[in-house]
Amino acid sequence: MKRLIAALRKKQSPDGSWKYPFETGIVTDAYMIILLRTLEIHDEKLIRGLASRILSMQEDNGSWKLFHDEPAGNANATLEAYYGLLSSGYIGKEDKRMQAARKFIREHGGMEKANIFTKIMLSITGQYPWPDNFPLLVEIMLLPLSFPFNFYQFSVYGRVNLAPILILSEKKFSIRAKNSPDLSDLLLTRAQWDILPEYRSFLSLIKDGIEGLLGLPEHLHSLAMDRAKEYMLQRIEPDGTFYSYFSSTFLMIFALLSIGYSKDEPVIRNAVEGLKSFQADIDAHPHMQYTDASVWNTSLISTALQLAGVTPDDPAVKRANSYLLKRQHTKYGDWAIHNPHGQPGGWGFSDVNTLNPDVDDTTASLRAIAGGAEKSSEYQSAWDRGIQWLLSMQNDDGGWPSFERNTENPWLDFLPIEKGEYMFGDPTSADLTGRTLEFLGNYTNLPADDPLMKNAVNWLFDHQEQDGSWYGRWGICYIYGTWASVTGLSATGYSSHPSVRKAIDWLKKIQNEDGGWGESCLSDSQKSYVPLNKSTLTDTAWAVDALIAAENQPTEQIQRGIQYLLSNIEKKDWTTDYPKGQAMAGSFYIHYHSYRYIFPLIALAHYQRKFGQ
Repeated sequence: MKRLIAALRKKQSPDGSWKYPFETGIVTDAYMIILLRTLEIHDEKLIRGLASRILSMQEDNGSWKLFHDEPAGNANATLEAYYGLLSSGYIGKEDKRMQAARKFIREHGGMEKANIFTKIMLSITGQYPWPDNFPLLVEIMLLPLSFPFNFYQFSVYGRVNLAPILILSEKKFSIRAKNSPDLSDLLLTRAQWDILPEYRSFLSLIKDGIEGLLGLPEHLHSLAMDRAKEYMLQRIEPDGTFYSYFSSTFLMIFALLSIGYSKDEPVIRNAVEGLKSFQADIDAHPHMQYTDASVWNTSLISTALQLAGVTPDDPAVKRANSYLLKRQHTKYGDWAIHNPHGQPGGWGFSDVNTLNPDVDDTTASLRAIAGGAEKSSEYQSAWDRGIQWLLSMQNDDGGWPSFERNTENPWLDFLPIEKGEYMFGDPTSADLTGRTLEFLGNYTNLPADDPLMKNAVNWLFDHQEQDGSWYGRWGICYIYGTWASVTGLSATGYSSHPSVRKAIDWLKKIQNEDGGWGESCLSDSQKSYVPLNKSTLTDTAWAVDALIAAENQPTEQIQRGIQYLLSNIEKKDWTTDYPKGQAMAGSFYIHYHSYRYIFPLIALAHYQRKFGQ
């Protein structure tokens, strides 16, 4: 524990935060190269570095993978890597590595098999034709909240990507860089967007409904385009990015170009600089993070340090919590649309996030500052505002979402967009509900029989998997969801409940011979637990922490898990780089560089506190 504490102290930034990388594969690196070349911004040091990083991660068969045990390779990521590398100008088609990549892409269906978001990027940059009819109409921007299918029923993450896409698809915008590579040899048959005839009829009905409700088509179209533009411009963060996400900012830049903005407009230059600020250096290569994770890292580390015995008055904790207090939100964001009675007071994920608080960062930050709430009026005020916002975000079904309450959207099933439920939905999840219950049970005096608590507990009971696990929305996957649920239920007095005992039995059953635990990212897309067949520090810490929370004594399984952590805390191999976070199944996985320190320290601290060893 002392070694982990010392390692974390060493990494703290002067502003009090921790800036461990939020690593998301090579997709953002490839997109950054394509963006810079298209805008004729010749930052050769960055472009060369990104190209070098992408090449360093190529597999022997020419492909790129999203995670170590992904079978064969990922055709979509390989297409994006191939396009980014050729766009860089530092490697040509005739290079053997590019020939191998091209062969892999063609063997896996070519550009036609790319996912819809990759096809949009290809269409924007002149490599793939736009469809005659895009799956969604820009007029959706005008539908009232009372309409069963409206823009604000999508998740905020979906909306910020969708608004620029709607503009781009309406304009069928395409811009090609001066020395853009020719990818036509990757189009094997004809361009396809896989929009079924019955969905076209559904689209037509929506369009008729919009016109019937609102009036003349020409006027509506212009109004909808303006609404989409204003939606973007009103949500630009202080660093110039659109909601602090790489993808939405990338798309916004092209959407603004499509409606007449020049490449030199301040809003576009600022957006590019904002994206550049997402750069993190990993293994001597630059990586474009999808976003910055400073608030998330800092809140978790501050909490872990305090659980491990570092006092709230320690300079490292004080600096961390001072940083967090400055990042508490004071503005109303889109969350207020579905929560009109809530007051600002949550926390967001990234350093510059001022508009988009989320439940997980809010409970994490509240845990971090809890020790100072009774001693300082500043802390107490922040605590009160944070608690108020958190409680106001509970869904009517009893659980908690990530960003916005009550956005359950049955229409998502009709969208012909793969991964639509991940991109456009923000339902109640076991990880958010469990972690919120853990916070309320361990850090507040809210009684366990309060209806708010009981409703959340009942939601978890109703959404347990047959095998005893729970699915976690933002981590990998069933170990993560089960950890969050078990620790939440145990904190509210349910450690002996049959549901918790069933979950504990499941965790014991999947423990590896070496005493650790490990789960594959394949669990995510297969929607059932898939073992990694190797133990990881993070999975082991989650599993052991769940067992510690629910058991009254240090069982054999707990002891073996603790021993695994102690024996492997310094190790570095592919398992320590394996993604433990996710955003879109099969498309987007996250390696949090901080997790290998945070969660083992929390598990060891809980073990020591509970069992005195």
